[in-house]
Amino acid sequence: MMSVTPIPALSDNYIWLLRQDTSQSVCVVDPGEAAPVIEFLERESLTLNCILITHHHHDHTGGLAELIKRYSPHVIGPANPNIEGIDETVGDGDEVRIMGRLFDVMATPGHTLDHISYFTAGIPALLFCGDTLFCAGCGRLFEGTPEQMHTALKKFAELPEDTLVFAAHEYTQANLTFARAADPENEDVKHALQECEKARALDRPTLPSTIGRELKINPYLRVGTDSVRQAAGTQGVNNDDLATFTTLREWKNRF
Repeated sequence: MMSVTPIPALSDNYIWLLRQDTSQSVCVVDPGEAAPVIEFLERESLTLNCILITHHHHDHTGGLAELIKRYSPHVIGPANPNIEGIDETVGDGDEVRIMGRLFDVMATPGHTLDHISYFTAGIPALLFCGDTLFCAGCGRLFEGTPEQMHTALKKFAELPEDTLVFAAHEYTQANLTFARAADPENEDVKHALQECEKARALDRPTLPSTIGRELKINPYLRVGTDSVRQAAGTQGVNNDDLATFTTLREWKNRF
């Protein structure tokens, strides 16, 4: 059975640690810094043998050099020469075996052009989506287009609803606050915000989410609903799903 543990890093990042219960070897996703990973590994007497990278931003790769020097893990990531230390470059449609499970690689540009995500079916199904999909939100468009991000999110929406969503940042409370404005008739959003506020008051992670939950509370996955369309119409163009998505993303940038 594969377990996934959050390692808090930087101001609001999560480095996800994957482990099979019977093994002391582990994999981490997007190590933005090395120190919290090293501390966790030493405390639990674990060995790092693999790292997954979703994109090139420093808060997802900043710990690579030190972890490579200390543990010599196999590093898998996108084909971007700006990421130093990648052993195996992967892209859309590739498969990688991690801790005994087969992961599908999905191209999910938008936040960055090199962004990829990792999905594995099974019980439970797992999605490591970096900065593409957040709980109740999506990544800011630094390099890609609204169309690219909208297409990436539609890929996620087609995954099994029980898929666990492991986003890379604790942005849930801010995202739900925006979702309340962007989807004002949605009672699921209001309830989710209440639960989120309770969790954060106790300093507990709000992740993972699930695809099924995101389909209920994430306005970027609900651009075809009347409530989101009407709210988007107060801020800009909303004459189709992509236009509504574009308006929402621009609205969130200044929210």
